[in-house]
Amino acid sequence: MSGLRWPLAALLSWLLAWAGFASLRALGASPGAALLGATLLGVVLALPHRVRWRRLIVAAGFPVSVLAQGWQAGLPAAWAWLWWLPLLLLWWLYPRRSWSEAPLFPTPRGALERLPEFAPLPPGARVLDAGCGLGHGLAELARVYPQARLEGVEWSRPLVWAARWRLRGRARVQRGDLWAGDWGGLALLYVFQRPETMVRLWAKAQRELPPGAWLASLDFEVPGQRPQAQWLTPGGRTVWLYRPQV
Repeated sequence: MSGLRWPLAALLSWLLAWAGFASLRALGASPGAALLGATLLGVVLALPHRVRWRRLIVAAGFPVSVLAQGWQAGLPAAWAWLWWLPLLLLWWLYPRRSWSEAPLFPTPRGALERLPEFAPLPPGARVLDAGCGLGHGLAELARVYPQARLEGVEWSRPLVWAARWRLRGRARVQRGDLWAGDWGGLALLYVFQRPETMVRLWAKAQRELPPGAWLASLDFEVPGQRPQAQWLTPGGRTVWLYRPQV
């Protein structure tokens, strides 16, 4: 199950937990016993996931949906599907094509404070946040590089709208596939991706970033590559700084 693309693995795990609950009830188990059994099944399905936040999401899916159903106990039976609305909203915000990319995790305030110390940029330098989400990373880049030409790319249309509203002219945010865009001409590429995509990202950076350009990654290092610099943020995260063409 953990080998499936995210969040498909979570959705299937939740469905299996509900199927387990229904099976236990059909076999004569009490509601409490069936609830406990299905919750334990969700926990077992969560254990193979290596990333902690994924384990929590998979394990919590079934009990959270049960609580949602209980909250709706006073509503007409035809409204029982309402607990699916948050999932439909998640589907809209996090479209199928981006399931193999990073989840929606914002860049914390102050996380990039030391970036100009290690990677100084001239006025007008192009800086791209690849997979900019709601624009938190772009807002931090605007604070530390006020004279840079900031750009962001994001596949989710509603997140693009939100990022444009958040930045309000401080950055150019476009909807697009970060893997299809051309990184030529950039002075710095910033990413807050996930471990599984770092090798692919490094290969694209080596092909397309111009000599002397920087690659900054929050939390996740490039396997097998030595960074030019690395440091801990005030919140305990690590920033990894590379120069792919050096």
